[in-house]
Amino acid sequence: MCGALFTALGWDIPAGAGTDGNGEMTEEEAIQLGEEFGIAVGEVDEAVQKELKLQRPEGVAVFEVIGNSRADYAGIKVRSVIKEIDKKEVRNLIDFGKAVKAAMKECNFTVGTYEPADPSDPVGWGVNFHFVGCRRD
Repeated sequence: MCGALFTALGWDIPAGAGTDGNGEMTEEEAIQLGEEFGIAVGEVDEAVQKELKLQRPEGVAVFEVIGNSRADYAGIKVRSVIKEIDKKEVRNLIDFGKAVKAAMKECNFTVGTYEPADPSDPVGWGVNFHFVGCRRD
């Protein structure tokens, strides 16, 4: 699912995505954990940085939000950049994978994002914190 999304956006699938064989978090596992949470994510590389007009290529970009997921209910938006999960800094996919894996074991946690402001708002990007509550089936 995510590979097709990267291709549709004209971005390459991040180099190094896959398993490393020693039990450490991989980019592929981080992407899968994102999908379990309800988002399709990718590394903020130079192309994404330019597209989203970011100062630095840090964080994890949200390319898709899956309806009726924990991420959807928390209000996470497409084109936002995840910078923190439960007070743990997210600089790349590995940080994201570790943080979201630990957070999803909990009932409640927060996700800090940078999001594009309303086009009529001259301020630009805004920082938002999203509360992720218990999943109810």
